[in-house]
Order: sequence, then structure tokens, then C-alpha cells
Amino acid sequence: MDDIVKFAGKTALITGAASGIGAAVARWLDGRGVARLILIDRDGHGLRGLGLSCETDCHEADVADPAFWQKLEPELEGLDCALANAGIGASGVMAEQSFADWRRVMNVNLDGAFLTMSTAIRAMRASGGGSIVVTSSVTGVKPVPGIGAYGVAKAGVAHMARIAAAEVAKDNIRVNAIAPGGVDTAIWDSGEDFRKNVAAHGRDTVLKQMAVTTPRGQFATPDELAGEIGFLLSDLSANITGSVLVSDGGYSL
Repeated sequence: MDDIVKFAGKTALITGAASGIGAAVARWLDGRGVARLILIDRDGHGLRGLGLSCETDCHEADVADPAFWQKLEPELEGLDCALANAGIGASGVMAEQSFADWRRVMNVNLDGAFLTMSTAIRAMRASGGGSIVVTSSVTGVKPVPGIGAYGVAKAGVAHMARIAAAEVAKDNIRVNAIAPGGVDTAIWDSGEDFRKNVAAHGRDTVLKQMAVTTPRGQFATPDELAGEIGFLLSDLSANITGSVLVSDGGYSL
């Protein structure tokens, strides 16, 4: 079984790789012998500071830029795995959200995931197959007030993965989504109220308070999510495609 979760000789692409879930998956794959990682994030400094041992190609780029993907696609020969993970947070009720903010969230979370996934599919078709995971959210499964654009984008990402899975199964390509609940990542830091609470009470205390509606009683770590994503990318999940794996500590129950 150990051989099935090893990635020796394989090439993987990860967006949103400079921190959080993306960085954890990069480390997870590196520890299992992946030959080459293609890492993409707007935070170039974070990408270069990951300290990985495998061959690493770092791209400081906007995942919602079609020109970037057009330029990168010829470099994806032999692509085996891809994680479309880049995303930004957002809050506010929909009736009061500006269209500019709505489009900003959709541009990264949905359009960027589409560009990542579609480019990866074309590369994998040329190399004989592969596995793709897109990062959705439990808020794309369970309606949560106050985060309209984010939840809608993540619901779209999950359904996009399922449609793609039906289209490319014949090409030996699997596409799945993961829908995390609360995870301790830097995405929370974009919220002003969160930053104020952390300054007053400390990050661990604030996250514990936020997790009171989660039966597990705590948020996941990026490393926990990395193992689940790694499973979906690996041959252990060879019969799984078109699935949305909800990993939320019971929040959606």
C-alpha cells in the first residue's frame, strides 16, 4: 500500500501554494517522492521559502489571468496531478455587496479554478491521464449567511469538478473536489474583525471560539487537509471521480 501513495517520478501543479493548504500539499507530496512541483501564487517570496527538496518551478502569477496559463501550458508536459487551490475570502450580505467585490471573488475563486483545471486537463490528455482536485468549501454545500460571493463561487467550483469528471473519465483523468470546513489558514487574516480579536485574545483562542458550531470542536490544520487531498490525487482513490469530499469536522451535520 505504501507504494500507492508514493509519487516518485510524477509532476504536480499546485495553485495558492505559498501558504495554508497549498503549501501543506506541496510538503506532503515532496515527502512522498514527487519529482517536480509547479507552484503558483501571487506571493513569490512565500513560494521560494517553502524549502522543498524536489525540483520546483515557482511562478508568481494571478491564476485568473488567461495569458499566464497560455504561456505556462507548453511547460506542463508530463503533468500527473493538479490542485486548483488558490482562493480569497469575502464577507457581506449579498444585497449590500458591490458588484465589484462580487466579481473580485468570482475572478479568483471560480474563474481561476476553471483556468487551472482546464489547462491541467489538456496537459494530462497529452500525457495519458492524471488526477485533479479543486478546493471547494463546506459553504458551497451548506448555505451560510454573510459570505454570499464566496459560497456561490465554491458551489460553482464543486459542480464544475463533477461536470469535468464526467467529460474526461474516458481520458483516464479523475477530477474531484474537497470541501473543507474551518481550517487554520491565512485566509482568515483578511477579515478586520478577526485581526482585532486575534490582537486582543490570541489566534488559538479566537479559532477555538469560531469552532463552537463544529462538532469536532476545532478547526482542521492544513496538514490534515493535505493528507485528504493527497489521497484523492493518489492511486488509492483510483475508483473515485466526480466526488465532493466534505471535510468539515461535522459542521454540515
